Amino acid sequence: MFKKILIVNRGEIAVRIIRACKEMGIISAILYSDADKNSFHTRMADEAYYAGPSIASESYLNIPKILEIAKTISADAIHPGYGFLSENASFIQQVENSGIVFIGPTAQSVKFMGEKTAARTIMQKHGVPIVPGTVEPLTTMESVKKVCADIGFPVMLKASAGGGGKGMRKIDDESQIESAFQRTKSEAAKSFGNDAVYIEKFIVNPKHIEVQILGDKHGNYRHLFERECSIQRRHQKIIEEAPSISVDADTRKKLTFAAVNAAKAVDYIGAGTIEFLMDEEKNVYFLEMNTRLQVEHPVTELITGIDLVKEQINIAFGKPISFVQNDLKIYGHAIECRVYAEDSENNFAPSTGKINYFKLPAGPGIRVDSGIDEFSEVSIYYDPMLAKVITYATNRKDNIQRMIRALNEFKILGVKTNIELLKWVLNNNKFINGTFNIDFIENEFIPLLPDKWQTEIPEIIQDGASLIASILKHKDNELKTNSNLISENNKWGKSFYE
Repeated sequence: MFKKILIVNRGEIAVRIIRACKEMGIISAILYSDADKNSFHTRMADEAYYAGPSIASESYLNIPKILEIAKTISADAIHPGYGFLSENASFIQQVENSGIVFIGPTAQSVKFMGEKTAARTIMQKHGVPIVPGTVEPLTTMESVKKVCADIGFPVMLKASAGGGGKGMRKIDDESQIESAFQRTKSEAAKSFGNDAVYIEKFIVNPKHIEVQILGDKHGNYRHLFERECSIQRRHQKIIEEAPSISVDADTRKKLTFAAVNAAKAVDYIGAGTIEFLMDEEKNVYFLEMNTRLQVEHPVTELITGIDLVKEQINIAFGKPISFVQNDLKIYGHAIECRVYAEDSENNFAPSTGKINYFKLPAGPGIRVDSGIDEFSEVSIYYDPMLAKVITYATNRKDNIQRMIRALNEFKILGVKTNIELLKWVLNNNKFINGTFNIDFIENEFIPLLPDKWQTEIPEIIQDGASLIASILKHKDNELKTNSNLISENNKWGKSFYE
């Protein structure tokens, strides 16, 4: 087994990998920037090495520096976590060339799946259903207009090299094409260094469903069932579940069969995720492949009993997958809530500052993957996710109540968080009965934000006040009966006015 692994990441995922290394008897080495000198992951690792200034491009994305450190400390392998360099084919190739093992897929597999139009072409050739649209990049306004006319509105214009909710715009009619084309190309060039775009048919009221897969160096492939990832804000997930309330046995077979075929198509090694859109008739369409560990991997671990990080490490070392497909079953239900340092009332703007008080939830069926403690400071330089609260129960109904209890116990002072928003979702009838889709936050929560209330509430909501506190402060007859703010079928909203 590896003696030392260099973890090229930070925050909660770095802590997650450190813990797996400790259990496996592997020395965990971590990188840190100026901003992370005293961070939780830096203090927790067996070894910590300075990578550079706080700006990610000069530290966590500084490939020459990372490789230099890896060689100097005699690291056997590099684990990229997610984000940063985890899906950078050039970085993976350089790691491979250096003789150090990359814990993840090959550079070739990442290259295949990282370019969205190429991935769509590969999937189409291997019988994986794709959303109707283009499989070649579009470079001119005329070509975009022609495809829109052929497919029919609405469509989604997407960055070919995109991901993480960036570089995508919905086009409802011809008048929006020019603006969307220019803005998407500009954002794609800035975010991904590639301004190529493509078009997909917009699927009305879809669910975002994904399948966890594993592949090893011996040609074995396994799926670990599906995750429900439709609760999103700004195209980024905030609540995930496994299994999905909307996936029946037949649909699960279609999803998992397609996911394994997708992995086989690119000779995939390690842990990966195939993402799908599912329409109201339960038709499924390939969306993209994430060639790395997912943020939401804990929900899969809880319903299967498989430690995905340990599987990654063992597979990279050359061991076969530790289980056979027929032995894997779904046990119970798991939910993950991502706790962000952000202001849900202010367009989800990041919140920064020092953590003054930090109390984690505890008790039966609760797991917290956290990258912070009371000594931490949330900076402007990195993703604002602070922790993931994951709960497990024998059924979904009980698990929702367990998660609400956990979030009520979770206390963070010093920065604003989205905890109240998460609780609002969990108490919403549409979430409870499963009649939500990827537009849930936009359609159900955004109309409640303060800027929608100006005619009813002239006062400025004070800094630090939560959405709930604002509602309670201005509880009056007009607000009680305003159906645009609190719908009659929302028990959570109604309970505060009774």
